[in-house]
Amino acid sequence: MNFNEIATVAGKPGLYRVLKPTRGGVILESLDSKKAKLVVGSNQRVSILGEISMYTMTEEGASPLEDIMKTIEKEFNGDLGIDTNADADELKAFLKHVLPDFDENKVYPSDIKKLISWYHIIREFAPEVLKESGESSEETKTEE
Repeated sequence: MNFNEIATVAGKPGLYRVLKPTRGGVILESLDSKKAKLVVGSNQRVSILGEISMYTMTEEGASPLEDIMKTIEKEFNGDLGIDTNADADELKAFLKHVLPDFDENKVYPSDIKKLISWYHIIREFAPEVLKESGESSEETKTEE
């Protein structure tokens, strides 16, 4: 699985794995222990995680969510020391540590809460997407 196979649906909590398209939308499966299936019509907004990014003050103007989450994984290895109930200043300090050049005027505390929440879901139910590409092959080479 990769970030292009994980989606979020506006108005619904959690993350979903994209199973296959239908004539009028897409079939999703929840990324949790329930594995509930959901058919989402074309009138609902579905966002693919691979296409989401956060505003930055860099020349590019944004940083892909995938890169941010992989940085969090590399830096914290699952122990963030913060949860979604933290106050706005703590959330901004956390993101400043991970993404020093994020745009504080365009990235809201609710966005950082989603990032933390999604990171925990992915870490628990799809940890393989947080690995750097090529990392697993490097590990096998060093073990030999």
